[in-house]
Amino acid sequence: MKNDIRLVALDLDGTLFNRQSQISQTDQSAIRQITESGIEAAISTGRPYAGLPVGLLPDIGIRYAITCNGAAVYRLSDRRCLHSDCMPPSLVCSLLDELQKKSIHMDAFIDGDCYSLNACARNIDRLDMPESIRRYIRDTRTFVPDLAAYIREHGRDVQKMTLNFYPLPDGTFLHRDEVMTLLAACPQITFLSGGYHNLEFTRAGVTKGTGLRFLCQHLDIDIRQTMACGDTQNDLDILKTAGVSVAMANAQPEVREIADFITFSNEESGVAHALQCLIG
Repeated sequence: MKNDIRLVALDLDGTLFNRQSQISQTDQSAIRQITESGIEAAISTGRPYAGLPVGLLPDIGIRYAITCNGAAVYRLSDRRCLHSDCMPPSLVCSLLDELQKKSIHMDAFIDGDCYSLNACARNIDRLDMPESIRRYIRDTRTFVPDLAAYIREHGRDVQKMTLNFYPLPDGTFLHRDEVMTLLAACPQITFLSGGYHNLEFTRAGVTKGTGLRFLCQHLDIDIRQTMACGDTQNDLDILKTAGVSVAMANAQPEVREIADFITFSNEESGVAHALQCLIG
């Protein structure tokens, strides 16, 4: 099955990245092949700009990134933010005032960078996720004593908030259910899970799908000529938005259920397999 695809949007964690947060040589070669043929390839991730492998992506022909679940779209060559739809300090801080009373790992993504609490720095090893993700958190965060105070004092708009929860012996996660209730009561945000039982929130209506629509307008590409690949809940909207949707074999059941095509897992270069099958 071949498709008239002009833009491919690729999630990172669980999709293009393996468990070591690396892009296989097979995936790199497949992406380079399509970009050299004139097809655009873009990243579509919950990560901020600072969490992207910007030293590698241009080498395989990737020029753009939809970041923070669609809240900011960047040109990789010069970190120029082409589009942003952020949460104002008043909105974020009203939630942080409650969240900071709980033992939660929280990150604020601001202007492509990452900010977290000093208290979170001491508990990264408690998080239930691969060591490569914990290392990524250690290496990219700026830690501050009080996140709400920092955002208020500097008047910083926030692209996305990510909340990770500490596991309990019974298999549940500390405070996760009550935080879901808190977020669900706030109509000014969109929240979902991006993996590892976390919760992520952006301004209401902001998704990877809205980021894809902007990038298509910017590049003058028909949305029907796009393909998106993903694995978790934060990929659902972009998969529904794209002309062709691809779920990884390791994707969550709700993601596989809506996909047009299910490829190999992220440990088996599933992105390359999808590109070969659907584009050639």
